[in-house]
Amino acid sequence: MTVREPVRVAVLGCGNRGADVYARHLAAQGAAVTHLVEPRPARLAEVAARHGVPAGACFADADAFFAPGRVADAVVVATPDGGHVEPCLRALALGYDVLLEKPLCPDERGLGRLLAAEAASAGRVTVCHVLRATPFFRAVRGVLDSGRLGRLVGIVHAENVAYWHYAHSYVRGNWAQSPPAAPFILAKSSHDLDLLRWFAGAPPLRVSSEGGLHHFRPEEAPAGAAARCVTCAVPDCPYDARRIYGGRDPQAWPVTVLTAGGVTLADALASGPYGRCVYHAGNDVPDHQTVTVAFAGGVTGQLTVSAFTHNNTRTLKLCGTHGELRAHMERGELELHDFRSGEVTRLAVDTAGNHGGGDVALVAAWLRFLRREADVPTPLAESLDSHRMAFAAERARRSGTVEVLGEAAWAAARSCRGR
Repeated sequence: MTVREPVRVAVLGCGNRGADVYARHLAAQGAAVTHLVEPRPARLAEVAARHGVPAGACFADADAFFAPGRVADAVVVATPDGGHVEPCLRALALGYDVLLEKPLCPDERGLGRLLAAEAASAGRVTVCHVLRATPFFRAVRGVLDSGRLGRLVGIVHAENVAYWHYAHSYVRGNWAQSPPAAPFILAKSSHDLDLLRWFAGAPPLRVSSEGGLHHFRPEEAPAGAAARCVTCAVPDCPYDARRIYGGRDPQAWPVTVLTAGGVTLADALASGPYGRCVYHAGNDVPDHQTVTVAFAGGVTGQLTVSAFTHNNTRTLKLCGTHGELRAHMERGELELHDFRSGEVTRLAVDTAGNHGGGDVALVAAWLRFLRREADVPTPLAESLDSHRMAFAAERARRSGTVEVLGEAAWAAARSCRGR
């Protein structure tokens, strides 16, 4: 019997997603993490030791990695948001298949470049839209495909960010200011916009949006608030970093974001960005936003993204001509109301694991593709629709307009793939 060699994968960007999620799941599922790119020496050494990557296959920058030509079978690009496009283009030029973290780029110009580069390459791009791979949303899709809802008319979807998660990622964290980070609706909700696109089964035509930064501003600070939480005497602030991080598992996200590279939690709170007062951190992205999308074929999708929720989950409702489906991701609950029979069907779905099991499932799907056991998990052109909606939503939010996406022009861009 022929023994198949493991797929060799290079990981560009050894942050939480690159190293703690994708590299970990790839190795657990039989791939070999053979090359690493990471500018932080301590973090690079830590991840290299974890996967047994020799010093000669560890690089501080992408230039050094790409210089010898093709050295692996596939590449994960999980660099910071603004650094996704260029390494992906270089990987495609060498014929690599690429697992590309979202958001793909902080502005729209990168979308066409990615499409054109994939069309000219032997490689294919899989965007990390992990929610499509979850058992929960696959169950939602299964109900839709069963026909029990009749014709789909509307989607009402909510991303409940959770007050502490918003404070971590969008006030103190890497996505607090746009630019340089992608707009909030893209950085946080490209997953959700991708789900709207998936359920609608058609491209988006028109987008409108409302939202803004309501609370995390200096004028909202309680009396006596200090610049850092470790010296603050405000007794009941829900955004106190000591409260958010102190009671959580030190070996899990989000605490590991603070302690990467051997930093202690106490030092991170005393001097790092995650110990700053949320009212004086200088963020400028919305903390509550709504988006409405009209899709070809008549389906309307509504998305609300809010920091002001107690839970960190997704909830949705699919409205059809012959039925309604309500779903709650955190609880793994689906409730189907059939208008024809009057029956109510309740389903329970396993939502264990990061992103409800989506991280591990996406990696499994990508590995099946790399082993040529299945097609690419999601075509790039379809994945890019989520970004087109997000950029349009940000324009609409800022200008009060309804953005027309120009499906004819986008269809022409798709056709350049030649596949």
